[in-house]
Amino acid sequence: MSTTTTNYLDIIERLPAGALLRLQNVDWDDYEHLLTQMESRHPGHRLSYDCGSLIIVSPSTEHERYKESAIILIFILSEEMGLDIEPAGATTFKSKLLKKGLEPDTCVYVQNAARVIGKRRLTIGVDPPPDVAVEIDMSNDSIDKFPIYAAIGVPEIWRYDGKASRFYRLAGESYEVTQESIAFPSFNAQDFGQYLERSVVEGQTAAAKAFRRMLRSRGAS
Repeated sequence: MSTTTTNYLDIIERLPAGALLRLQNVDWDDYEHLLTQMESRHPGHRLSYDCGSLIIVSPSTEHERYKESAIILIFILSEEMGLDIEPAGATTFKSKLLKKGLEPDTCVYVQNAARVIGKRRLTIGVDPPPDVAVEIDMSNDSIDKFPIYAAIGVPEIWRYDGKASRFYRLAGESYEVTQESIAFPSFNAQDFGQYLERSVVEGQTAAAKAFRRMLRSRGAS
């Protein structure tokens, strides 16, 4: 491990919950060294790398609660719509060729689920990217990650900022706002945000039950 990487780890050690650290001129080898250290030393931190620019975000309790609620809602949604999914959580997706890498807050394979089931490692350029990436922006903005998502070909991003949810679809080399999901047809961003908020106010169990009832009343099952 290089001295530079050690210095980065010392800085990360002092990051408060929900903080963002932006570093410039980080070479690819140092980025990869950091990745090998983060899981054991700083679990829950998210790294995004774009051609030498490295952003590190530390987790917060609020962020993690919304993230876990998002996962629960997606599982219920897939069950009620009869769709097979394969969650990939905060898997690191990176490409040395593109000089880009990131971890979503969570992500899921839907249309491409069958192609990744049973795989212990996912490789950009060999395996498909996740069909949906989810970003919870309680204290930091994930918009900086969108060019990385676009480069690796993620077709859809769900983003919640504590006030509203927005869905984005890949259009060429950038993203545009869309009202409904591509991976989960007819499901909209407003409902996702509403039940995320209910999960925190009412509790995850109550919100999950209400979400399932809502989907069934609309004929999702």
